[in-house]
Amino acid sequence: MNIEIASPEEEKVKKLLESRKDVAAERIKRYLAMPDLSRTPGSPLKEVVDRASAVPTLLGFDVIKIPEIVPTHVLFDLFNIPPGHPARSASDTYYVDEGNVLRTHDTVFWYYYLNHPEIKKRIEKKETLGAICYGKVYRKDEIDRTHMNVFHQFGGWLIAPDPERKPSASYGASDKTITPDDLKKVLAEVARSIFGDVQFRIYEHNFPYTDPSFEMEVIIEGKAIEMVGSGMVRKSVLKNLGLEARLPNVGQGYHGWAFGFGIERLAMISLDLPDIRLLWSEDPRVKSQLKLGQKFQDVSKYPPIVRDISFVVPASFVPNDYFDFVREMAPGLVEQVELLDKYENEEKFGKGKLSYAYRITYRSLERTLTSEEIDQLHKKLEFETAQNFSAAVR
Repeated sequence: MNIEIASPEEEKVKKLLESRKDVAAERIKRYLAMPDLSRTPGSPLKEVVDRASAVPTLLGFDVIKIPEIVPTHVLFDLFNIPPGHPARSASDTYYVDEGNVLRTHDTVFWYYYLNHPEIKKRIEKKETLGAICYGKVYRKDEIDRTHMNVFHQFGGWLIAPDPERKPSASYGASDKTITPDDLKKVLAEVARSIFGDVQFRIYEHNFPYTDPSFEMEVIIEGKAIEMVGSGMVRKSVLKNLGLEARLPNVGQGYHGWAFGFGIERLAMISLDLPDIRLLWSEDPRVKSQLKLGQKFQDVSKYPPIVRDISFVVPASFVPNDYFDFVREMAPGLVEQVELLDKYENEEKFGKGKLSYAYRITYRSLERTLTSEEIDQLHKKLEFETAQNFSAAVR
């Protein structure tokens, strides 16, 4: 079954967002307007989704599409991410307003799935439930060739009623327990659907909404590369989501497995892609090569231009906010922002001040940049840095 969640709350927040003209609002509106490459024909991200969705274990699973703006209490509180956790910080997460954020992980689909009217009916009948979800997620991040603040995730889960000593025919309770071995089987299927007959290894990890938890690495050309986070769904999270409360006197509730992965990571590994920005390219020379399993050949090696910037700012300065700012000052032209130096010197700079030095690598994927245009752009960056961050550029 295909499920698309209509969220009146999200629509209300979007209308208020549209009426705003502040920098943060304009930034969020731009990110929301970016295409969902996991649903874009011809994109290797959609190809990853298609292959993963077609593995034997996931065949017949429900496919759910959820809001991109979600309440903080749903995204964080219900998924065991407590107040004070770094993921809740405005330096890591895009807050649309005090109570709503751009979704930072696709696991939030559990909440929307379990609260869908049709799924509630199936829960009352104690049916086994399987679903997948994919799409854009948003997280403030550094700038380099493998990270973007707008990216895509794919997640899946399978939950079943807990076995009962005396299965009730009226509820169809199961006598089969879903185990970590079942989870490892589907992880292997997904890895092989994308990379072929690849070696992999699975080891214990830690996630707030699964226990036990597992990380999976694939071995590509002798190198272990992180691929999937997974685990057995925590009972406490299912309780947070209201599942156990809806099943009084009917067995012990539900249990099962879940997993999730960043789609870009897998596509870049398969393509041997040197720069994440290429996934968004409209250059036909690039797009024609973006096929899983086809090793990318540079269409042209445009040279980088490097410029440094150093400034003194109040200690409240948030580097991730600055990375967003740099991206927007030079759209599509910033390959990397590297921290060279950070220190405080009260005698030299004053109390509550910090000095930062960054090295910015400018490189276009489509043309050769000139020193003159980058000099102008960098001078503008220095001026706007001073204006927007109360900075003294050195």
